[in-house]
Amino acid sequence: MPSTRDIRRRIKSVKNTRQITKAMELVAASKMKRAQQATLAGRPYAQLMADMLAALASRVDASQHPFLEHREVKTRGILLVTTNIGLCGALNANLFKLVTEVKGAAKFVAIGRKGAQFLARTKRDLIADFQVDDRGSFNDVKVAIEFMTKQYLEGVIDTIEVIYPRFKNTLVQTATVRPVLPLTNVREFVENLRAETGSTGPTSDDRQMLFEPSAPQVLEALLPFYINRMIHQLVLSAKASEFSARMVAMKTAKDNANNLLDDLTLEYNKARQAAITQEILEIAAAQFTA
Repeated sequence: MPSTRDIRRRIKSVKNTRQITKAMELVAASKMKRAQQATLAGRPYAQLMADMLAALASRVDASQHPFLEHREVKTRGILLVTTNIGLCGALNANLFKLVTEVKGAAKFVAIGRKGAQFLARTKRDLIADFQVDDRGSFNDVKVAIEFMTKQYLEGVIDTIEVIYPRFKNTLVQTATVRPVLPLTNVREFVENLRAETGSTGPTSDDRQMLFEPSAPQVLEALLPFYINRMIHQLVLSAKASEFSARMVAMKTAKDNANNLLDDLTLEYNKARQAAITQEILEIAAAQFTA
């Protein structure tokens, strides 16, 4: 049986760990709430975009813009969104599993230090990596979006896909592959966008409209905003997933520390009681022999 001194040392160590995990849980909870609010704040913008695309859906030709034309997929372009640090359960591991399932030629862009390290360690074709702050700042994300869009327009990659943890609720975050480009079906995209934002408007607009400038010019100006909004929204969802997973992981660690403290306290009391009993027996034996 370990000595009472060793048990006290372990109790002190576990208490320190519990204090750290509790603080990290509170910080993650605060950041998660802020990330959720940022995600919800983008819904009106998404709904307005869906309305505008619905008006254009029946008036555009896929050949009018490179984002709409269907091309042969020779090299996939994948944006991997992970965390910068660990302590968030199996969040990153589930994303890495999707990466290992990618078949054929693919070029990767990473947001997050963990993703960049994994891609480099597994010797995949990592062409760039970017860092984004905990707020998911649009200015930080925009750099990665512009880089991937340039690679797509130059033909270096033939798709833009995002692997990210989709936020469902505090306890559930699902590793997801989200295609972004090419946008071969505008109507389907409008339907998905409306379902995502909870909008109930029509998915197309057949009214006679006069566009100034022309519908193709409006579409050409609108599609880059679609790319920016879509990927930024996915990054915000990933941030909310990260903080939710970390909050749950830290709460679990705190609860485990509490259980361990109870066990150690019981063990300490037993050891102390055994030491007291032993001392009493020794005193009694000494008096008897005297």
